[in-house]
Amino acid sequence: MTEAVCSRAGCRADAQWRIDWRNPRIHDASRRKTWVACDEHAPFLRDYLSSRGFPVEVARLREPAAQ
Repeated sequence: MTEAVCSRAGCRADAQWRIDWRNPRIHDASRRKTWVACDEHAPFLRDYLSSRGFPVEVARLREPAAQ
């Protein structure tokens, strides 16, 4: 299985978060895009999209492994 890699430019870390968003100026509510992010970059990417007025939802990409 291929691991998801953070969408932040230059980052090669494993993604832990799913960031679903859309640009309401060009897409209706049924059209959404997804970025994935590592723990470090999830807040940056969320804030980047939110500051542009894009609806954003952030969720765990996958459940953490049981220990």
